[in-house]
Amino acid sequence: MRLRRLERECRRLIADIEVPDPFDLSVFLSYIAARRGRDLHLHPQPAPAGAPCGLWLATDQADHIFYAAGADPLHRRHIILHEIGHILCDHKAPGLVLPDLDPATVARVLMRTTYSAPQEQVAEMIATMISGRALRGGTEPRSDDPLLQGLHEAFIPGPAHGLR
Repeated sequence: MRLRRLERECRRLIADIEVPDPFDLSVFLSYIAARRGRDLHLHPQPAPAGAPCGLWLATDQADHIFYAAGADPLHRRHIILHEIGHILCDHKAPGLVLPDLDPATVARVLMRTTYSAPQEQVAEMIATMISGRALRGGTEPRSDDPLLQGLHEAFIPGPAHGLR
């Protein structure tokens, strides 16, 4: 997905999302849970090398976000916001990741492992935009924002070039 299209789509997806000012992750997660009408639980987990640093699991009754317990606070927040991006988009897992779980109980499982899949790019952009809003007191980051420039360089191979 090209960056301009990705950015437009993500802005549309989160246009009506309220980001607390000053930003408080607990308050934001409570807002997301209330908006969805279901509980949202965080679960710190050890993350051995090569393991995903984040995972969203939706059951019939609640959303569960698992994140790398050893991540520094800023990275931990970004992992959680990335998984919130999946939740807001209601992404579906491409395949059953945890085959021992009962599919009737677990609605969807998503793991954060790579950013080449379009769902991962959308979730990452949403996390970056929400973080940008948090840093700016609720305002949207501009296209020349360093956070968006970094995503541009990560998603579009080749020499660094500005957003258009």
